[in-house]
Amino acid sequence: MAITITDECINCGACEPECPNNAIYEGGIEWRMADGTSLSGSVTTPSGNTYDAENEEEPVSMDFFYIVSDKCTECKGFHDEPQCAAVCPVDCCVDDEDVRESDEELLAKKDFLHL
Repeated sequence: MAITITDECINCGACEPECPNNAIYEGGIEWRMADGTSLSGSVTTPSGNTYDAENEEEPVSMDFFYIVSDKCTECKGFHDEPQCAAVCPVDCCVDDEDVRESDEELLAKKDFLHL
């Protein structure tokens, strides 16, 4: 599964630089699939969503930091645990109950993001 940031986020920003996939953005900031990845042009994610990698997408949250689930791999292939959760001072980086993925799916997503 991916990680999500709850509305208890205090906007400290500790999580953002820890993400190896650049999947974490400040509230209100647009995001791109190309940010921090090797993706370019039209891409279809392992979950089936299609993006123009360079296109700015609407923020997931306007009020606090958020994680783009199509870019989150729970740090699989990089670290032993999700780094956002490890550094969060208020424990608001938690499993996203709406996005369930196996370790194999997360590793495939990592490979897709970083060709």
